[in-house]
Amino acid sequence: MKAILALEDGTIFEGRSFGAEGEKAGEVVFNTSLTGYQEILTDPSYKGQIVTMTYPLIGNYGINEEDVESARPNAEGFIVRENSRIASNFRSTGKLDAYLKKHGIVGIEGIDTRMLTRRLRQKGSLKGVISTIDLDEKNLVKKAKDSPGVEGVDLVKVVTCKEPYVWNDSQWADKSVKAKAKFNIVAYDYGIKFFILRNFQYVGCKVTVVPADYPAEKVLEMNPDGIFLSNGPADPAAVTYAIKNIKKLIGKKPIFGICLGHQLLGLALGGKTYKLKFGHHGGNQPVMDLKTKKVAITAQNHGFAVDIDSIPKGAVELTHINLNDKTVEGMRCLKVPAFSVQYHPEAGPGPHDANYLFKEFIEMIKNA
Repeated sequence: MKAILALEDGTIFEGRSFGAEGEKAGEVVFNTSLTGYQEILTDPSYKGQIVTMTYPLIGNYGINEEDVESARPNAEGFIVRENSRIASNFRSTGKLDAYLKKHGIVGIEGIDTRMLTRRLRQKGSLKGVISTIDLDEKNLVKKAKDSPGVEGVDLVKVVTCKEPYVWNDSQWADKSVKAKAKFNIVAYDYGIKFFILRNFQYVGCKVTVVPADYPAEKVLEMNPDGIFLSNGPADPAAVTYAIKNIKKLIGKKPIFGICLGHQLLGLALGGKTYKLKFGHHGGNQPVMDLKTKKVAITAQNHGFAVDIDSIPKGAVELTHINLNDKTVEGMRCLKVPAFSVQYHPEAGPGPHDANYLFKEFIEMIKNA
């Protein structure tokens, strides 16, 4: 079946439909990872976005029920050069095409993903529409232009949990961790990934996950050893309720933020965030730890960054930078126990160079 991808700048790509039939709009971004398409699709940070995979063959190892970052896919649409008809892996329980159909995700294959990626790099992320039901090109371009995009939009409220819950995943529990957790962590769910929760499990933590708008006063009543600010989608400045809660928590308990949590911490400290031209999406971003001068290869998925110079002087120090574009990748508060990173140290699959940050958080809790 024919499918069309239309971009807001008028560019049209004709391809073949796979996955669900229908029509979806979103911000079109590209991801440079070679594997991990299932984790990418289920990452809540991709809510509101149509993901383009730069690696040409996707779906060749199939789908399973274990390698997911949330209960269902969150990407609005999926773009690949070729969807593999063969799924060969001993853990595979199904094919990508059927998985997308099951969850209503519209996909398009057979287009020039190199050309699309170059256009996004030159012009920046663009709003787009994938459709199998409306093939009128002018109409689709108009729909792309009229779609809301992600700037100024709060998508956290769409992906967050509805009620607090205690994370428990015996399948992924590290056998070296004793049954009784050593530390109690409260994690704000702005679009939290399962592998983040598993990493806290690895280092001996009991994690209580709370909704994005859960009052700071109730969190403090729980008397946790530490507070975690999770990853999530879209524009951090639009999540005003989270910023207000974090302001009330700074200095009360040790805080660790990842990705959107990092950006929200920066805003709560009085700083500003800004939109990147085409964001960082992939598993090969080089990040330098300014203290040790070591370089970690990291997995990232974000379209906004923190302007560290906008944070009042003396509040934070820069700890990590991106070696591609020198953007802020990490910061540490100087007066209170809190730090954050822009990348995903727990990436699964992906580089594990920065897993040590979870242990650093535990050390911060001990010292506090």
